[in-house]
Amino acid sequence: MITYKFRLYPSQKQEIVLNDTLEACRYVYNHMVRNDYETRNDMNYALTELKEQKSWLYDYNSKMLQMVSTQVAGARKALKELRKKGYDAGKLKFRKRDEHNTCIFNQSGFDIDAPNNTLYLDRIGRIKVRIHRSIVGTIKQIAVKRRAGRRWYACITTDNNRRMIGSILKPIDFRKSVGIDVGIKNYAYDSDGNATPNPENLRKLLKPLVRANRKMSRRVYGSKNYNKARRWYQIVHERIANRRRDFLHKLSTHYANKYDVIFLERLRLNNMVKNHHLAMSIMDASWSAFKQMVQYKARVMMQLEPVNTTMDCSRCGKKVPKSLAVRMHRCDGCGLAIDRDYNASLNILKKGLQLLELEVPMEHREFTPVEILMGSRKQEANALRHW
Repeated sequence: MITYKFRLYPSQKQEIVLNDTLEACRYVYNHMVRNDYETRNDMNYALTELKEQKSWLYDYNSKMLQMVSTQVAGARKALKELRKKGYDAGKLKFRKRDEHNTCIFNQSGFDIDAPNNTLYLDRIGRIKVRIHRSIVGTIKQIAVKRRAGRRWYACITTDNNRRMIGSILKPIDFRKSVGIDVGIKNYAYDSDGNATPNPENLRKLLKPLVRANRKMSRRVYGSKNYNKARRWYQIVHERIANRRRDFLHKLSTHYANKYDVIFLERLRLNNMVKNHHLAMSIMDASWSAFKQMVQYKARVMMQLEPVNTTMDCSRCGKKVPKSLAVRMHRCDGCGLAIDRDYNASLNILKKGLQLLELEVPMEHREFTPVEILMGSRKQEANALRHW
């Protein structure tokens, strides 16, 4: 499954209809949350009864309103899994006005005219869309999202099996392997000696963000000036998120195209953010998002335990204790003096190759996946990415 994100440019009348559609979804969402239904089918039956009571709901696409029950059922399932793991997950909360920002058209109720750059949505009409890349595959659903108050996007999900199958059947060359150590000073330091500095997106826009927050806090809640200040506050947040996402996509694509096997550390971020001096920098780095991007872009991605990857010498294996303030690795045994992050990336690569040698004995470090049936190719792709 591949998702394409395109910018929508609705007219003033279409924007009013889109906002009304989101409000209808919010009304159905709050109704599902208020009545603790057990299953998704129970919610759909309740939606039918709700339509009989609130006839204005017939003005909106029925499949789109049913997807609200799917969202609520998925959220409750996620909270249930978190409780099983010991987290205090709590319950779903009601959504206030302008807090529900997504409506989903699944299987029907939409049509795309790529040559004319228009998107048709049932009960809304044809909306101008900027299709900046070709859409490959069968369209399964379209999610319309509102960002920063008045920016609209269409997230188009397609079933593109050909691209995935073609990447699976290519041989994997384990000589094209790299170990990556992520950090704060250098965002990524790989085993080939390439260092990528941390862009620090949040710190660069921290002053405008604080200024926008201060301006919003001085306005009367709910007034027009408050809504204007809040919209600007959302725009600054969106700029930070866009810069971060753009950097992560470019970096992950670079490593996925250059290497067949990528080794990363398995970091416990929940424990790391307890350090209040580094918490903001760690959250701004978004190492988990980088790992997810590498996971679905790379041929093979493996996570290793980060035990002693910084302490051990990558040449002789001697343990050299050092604090976070020490940025150089100097070994008294063999005389190696390199950057501590570079030393850690070499250790990550060495541990990853040793793990492959133990689990999959091979002489030429080349692996060709066996051709499999059409129905199980997706499982094979997931197995290779998690290997």
